[in-house]
Amino acid sequence: MKTSTSEGKHGIQWTAKMKLDYLNFTDDLTLTSHTQQQMQEKTTSVAAASTAGDLNIHKGKSKVLRYNTACNNRITVDAEALEDVKTFTYLGSIIDEHGESDADVKARIGKARAAYLQLKNIWNSRQLSTNIKVRIFNINVETVLLYGAETW
Repeated sequence: MKTSTSEGKHGIQWTAKMKLDYLNFTDDLTLTSHTQQQMQEKTTSVAAASTAGDLNIHKGKSKVLRYNTACNNRITVDAEALEDVKTFTYLGSIIDEHGESDADVKARIGKARAAYLQLKNIWNSRQLSTNIKVRIFNINVETVLLYGAETW
């Protein structure tokens, strides 16, 4: 992966001395570039490296999210255009075309609310102490709410 993405050094500026070329976790990969041309070159390079390693890119699952760009040229893999999207979820975090986390925060609150409501019988129970209820809340609701919060 490093070889196929770093030939042109077309990542986004991460720190004063470092660029972020890609994010990689198991079988999830995110490529980053400043221009459409750089992204197409990087995508083509990754596709070639994948083919050489007997791996397939699932074009139906591959998406393009454009941030702060007016260019609408399509990114392609093997002459097939990839779908442009306004938001996508990567490792549980919602990313949008404006670089904001509002949608992710709202989704987390909704999931935490659902987790809270599923435990309604526990909250209404007179047999459980407040201490036990707080522990159950921290384990079953708070963890859902704060999952991925470090990305906000």
